[in-house]
Amino acid sequence: MSVTRNVTIGEIGVALPENVVSNEDLRAAYPDWDFDRLAARTGVMSRHIAAPDETALDLAFAACESLRETGALDDNGGIDGLLFCTETPDFPIPSNACLLHGRLELPQDVLALDINMGCSGYLYALEVARSLIVSGAASRILLATADTYSRLINPGDRSTRVLFGDGAAVSVITRADDDQSGILDLKLGSEGKFHDRFMVPAGGARRPLDDSTAVETEDKSGNIRTPADITMEGFQVLSFFNGVIPKHVRGVLEANDLTLDDVDLFVFHQASQVALDSIAKALKIPAEKFVNKLATTGNLVSASVPVALQMAREDGSAAPGKLAILCGFGVGLSWGTALVRL
Repeated sequence: MSVTRNVTIGEIGVALPENVVSNEDLRAAYPDWDFDRLAARTGVMSRHIAAPDETALDLAFAACESLRETGALDDNGGIDGLLFCTETPDFPIPSNACLLHGRLELPQDVLALDINMGCSGYLYALEVARSLIVSGAASRILLATADTYSRLINPGDRSTRVLFGDGAAVSVITRADDDQSGILDLKLGSEGKFHDRFMVPAGGARRPLDDSTAVETEDKSGNIRTPADITMEGFQVLSFFNGVIPKHVRGVLEANDLTLDDVDLFVFHQASQVALDSIAKALKIPAEKFVNKLATTGNLVSASVPVALQMAREDGSAAPGKLAILCGFGVGLSWGTALVRL
């Protein structure tokens, strides 16, 4: 009997910080900000923000605990691989994957690997997980996607402060039952020459932190940042992905002899309301097929797609058997699209 080469996304555990910051909270602190305009552009009404002693590792562990509560990780659930996608690790060394491996008390023969990717991270990590399973290096993988971007945002930068939230999702990735289910196709892309459109300039080996990297400056729009904070050229990033993502999604469908009408559900990276509206309009996606969970989570970076998918599962829109497009895009610049039978 032949063995399927497809893998599937099993249960997803989600963890969001208890601390919720609403737009009204921010309005009280920054009365000069135009929150009506910001809310319309971002689509975010509130976001979860990690406590000072709470990290992406803590959130990922909490998401694993939620999987244990459902029985998905009883006796470690046969896990033989652990991937951790984050841009806000606990330490430069060692990897968050090894730290989570230790906290979960997984066996020694479980591989553990970090992936440094942002908003496209779930798609990139899915491809790594798929490759490991298809090659036989692993059979059941925990894929953790977690970030605390609030650590990288200057409080005076309205362009990022209002948009991003903190959170984690941990997905169980296993071999599919047959060739007609699971991940049917997955394509990735990158354009590294535009890396400076979304970056943190200081804090790495190229420019270590010092007194100069703590100096705040104000841009022409009134946003305050230091070189150690996220710098995002929002308009340029949006313009780039408006030209890339619709074409990329159509390419994946055409490669599988499908059209947009064949797809039951579209789960895009929850980048912003403007970004989601632009993509939906370009692809002519009807609202009932389009997942939008921005309002109460904000942009969750690498956890964005799996959290939105899990929320869609919970409200019934991502029912088993449906054909879905999952798509992430962001830092790098990088992007990925998966065709999935849920």
